Amino acid sequence: MSTPEDTTVRAAGCVLWRRAPGAGEPQLCLVHRPKYDDWSHPKGKLLRGEDPLAGALREVAEETGYAASPGVELPTVRYLVDGRPKEVRYWAAEAVSGGFTPNAEVDRILWLPVPAARARLTQPRDRALVDALPAELRPQGDAPYDG
Repeated sequence: MSTPEDTTVRAAGCVLWRRAPGAGEPQLCLVHRPKYDDWSHPKGKLLRGEDPLAGALREVAEETGYAASPGVELPTVRYLVDGRPKEVRYWAAEAVSGGFTPNAEVDRILWLPVPAARARLTQPRDRALVDALPAELRPQGDAPYDG
């Protein structure tokens, strides 16, 4: 007999960021997935037995082409996909090297200032992750975003 935990889809990802060239304001990386025509944070299903943080960093590299240095863990996001529970663990992670090449999963990425990235995200649940970012990644003087 299976338990609900057995059927939960486990995934991980990152709110990928960098300092903007010149100004130094933080920018977030959003990925466009043509299969869903949406803008989201890089994420994906974990491999069997894979450590969630290792999986998050692997997914960032696969989807964006960037190696990332992980920071704080962000809230876990839970939702249903085709009637099955899905659980996605997230970390804030700084892009340290690399470059994007379009692929089958992700055809475009955008580096946007935090408020613009928050507004561009397709799913409201992804905006909550932006709101949970550490203070140093928010534009100066900003409280959590409400837009």
